[in-house]
Amino acid sequence: MKNIIKLTIDGKEIQATEGMNLIDAAATAGIHIPNLCYLKGTKGIGACRLCLVEVDGLKAPMIGCTTKAKDGMVVHTKTERVQEVRKFVIDLILSMHPLDCMTCTKAGVCNLQQYAYDFELKESTFTRKKFGFSIDEGNPFIKRDSDYCILCGRCVRVCKHQGTNVLEFMDRGVGSKVITANDKPLQESSCTFCGSCVDVCPVNALLEADRWRKGREWEYEKTSSVCLLCGNGCDISVSTKEGRVAKINSGGTDGSVEKYICAYGRFGFDCIEAETRVTAPMKKVGNELKETTWEDAISIVAEKLKKAGASAGFVSTAGIMNEDALVLKQLAASVKSKNLDTTASLYSDADSLKNPELLGTSDIDSADLIILAGLNPNQWTRVLPALDAAIRRRVNSGAKLIVVNSGDTNISAVAALSIKGDEAKILSEIAQGVISKGAKVPKEMVHALASVDPSDNAIKGAELFMAANNPLIFSSPSLYDASANLSLIKGAALAVPIESNAKGVTLMGIEGEGKSYKEMVTDGMSAIYAIGELPLNKRPKTDFLVVQNSHLTELAKQADIVLPSAAFLEASGTIVDYMGRLKYLCKAIEPAGQAMSHKEILMAVAKAIGKDIKEPKDADVKKALKAKPKVSLKPFKKKEGLDVNPQEMIESINASVINGSRLLWLKESEKAMAGGV
Repeated sequence: MKNIIKLTIDGKEIQATEGMNLIDAAATAGIHIPNLCYLKGTKGIGACRLCLVEVDGLKAPMIGCTTKAKDGMVVHTKTERVQEVRKFVIDLILSMHPLDCMTCTKAGVCNLQQYAYDFELKESTFTRKKFGFSIDEGNPFIKRDSDYCILCGRCVRVCKHQGTNVLEFMDRGVGSKVITANDKPLQESSCTFCGSCVDVCPVNALLEADRWRKGREWEYEKTSSVCLLCGNGCDISVSTKEGRVAKINSGGTDGSVEKYICAYGRFGFDCIEAETRVTAPMKKVGNELKETTWEDAISIVAEKLKKAGASAGFVSTAGIMNEDALVLKQLAASVKSKNLDTTASLYSDADSLKNPELLGTSDIDSADLIILAGLNPNQWTRVLPALDAAIRRRVNSGAKLIVVNSGDTNISAVAALSIKGDEAKILSEIAQGVISKGAKVPKEMVHALASVDPSDNAIKGAELFMAANNPLIFSSPSLYDASANLSLIKGAALAVPIESNAKGVTLMGIEGEGKSYKEMVTDGMSAIYAIGELPLNKRPKTDFLVVQNSHLTELAKQADIVLPSAAFLEASGTIVDYMGRLKYLCKAIEPAGQAMSHKEILMAVAKAIGKDIKEPKDADVKKALKAKPKVSLKPFKKKEGLDVNPQEMIESINASVINGSRLLWLKESEKAMAGGV
């Protein structure tokens, strides 16, 4: 744990962590030191010189983003000398910047505009320069206008820090420019269109491509929520105007580099208004689905479920919220059916996702060693992309990475050690390597691994593991037992699911006591109640199929009843993310048409059956998260029958998002670049 020091900034005595730079130290006391190039979470580079401060005992001003706070230091951030330098810097930048603030989309949130206002600069006193750089706007996601660029380098550094490495500086001095490789448009580079560069750009050089005339920043209502499109469950900030989503940014407002969302989460909101959106209940009349009333649709569903009774099956995605899961469990019980399961059972068993003794206690930002077992997170294929970015950031900040995988992985390029082969066997060898080095381990582990002969690479892995103070193991759910065994020595182990609330729905009690998801969709049931976007295009063998979803999917087209559910931005609730953190989703817009949230629909069906279900409260969710027994030693084996292709499943579950938004352009563009068309 780092030492806490005391220093004085602008006459105010504050406490800060030893080693913290002066910008961050001042911020803890609510003191803002002006800056343009500093990016929280990365090393300061002192490029813009706006953060100059004066320190007692030193003759020359110091750079705030690179100077470390020291005990007893006395700092002045607003002396006449540093204010003159700052005004000079802003004046110089304005001479090379378009002064169209009245119509600029970034007006109101532009850092340069704010500093010009603070220093009372309406025009530059220097001769104005105009470069006439070409605008990169050939894609539907990000617009780059280099004429607005102030060369702060934030976009370059965030791109490098998360490992995408798309942007770089060309040339030096006044005529320099931020470019991609060979100065090609973004869509011809290796850009993933995550938009992290947009989030950190302090001016109008990088912007969402469709932002023009869609509202000024002060007109937006901001809502904090969570993306549900993959197992990462990233924090997002939703900007709405007049009841419509205008844009989505990564969550948090501290300017930190640690915030990330992928292209799906940032730009997929277009699907809310797609042609495939279901806005009213529908029932099969002959061979055609036709709109009907909620009363009629729910009455039919309730009658069919009561008739099916114990032979009714309930299948759902693991992307529904905790509150939805609690109501769904009660609905299944109301017809005395134990056939309740989610798509999480395709890639995990319940025990792998519970590990509640670790809930909320593991922190990737403090891990000094990360072991990635049986996982292949990838920003370019958008399989757990935020995990990929987070691991690369930690590696760039000094942490070590061990990749254990039977196949090839992109992220192994930044690993200190990559071991290819049977993952469970390799993990057992690493554990035995720890034992052979004399480390204290549970006695039962010594006996269990007595016959294991570790390879040279496993010994290297054991040495890295022993040298770490806070190791963190991420594994596929099928490898959780083997990974958890290592955490008995030290550190923590977490299974990473494919879907956003797989942990949550499991902890809420949906564990497949009766028939599993796979059995229900293949063996046949009297009635099947399908919730959310399932990786299923063909109607299962059943006398009655009800699909509850926000879009008219291929499965929904074959249903007897279609119930329109709210999209995730249209409902409130909670999830438990892969790190075990309870996260809150807030409704950003009203549901389209007659759509209702999953829990509201399920409660209405239950009421028609004769069962009154109360809407779950926060206390009900937290009660379901009560602690379970701690992890004990388990066999170092990979659980069979749990592996699916993560990319195929994610894209199948998000098919309506991809096909109903500009993300379809991205998929077609990537396919074309790969030579697929």
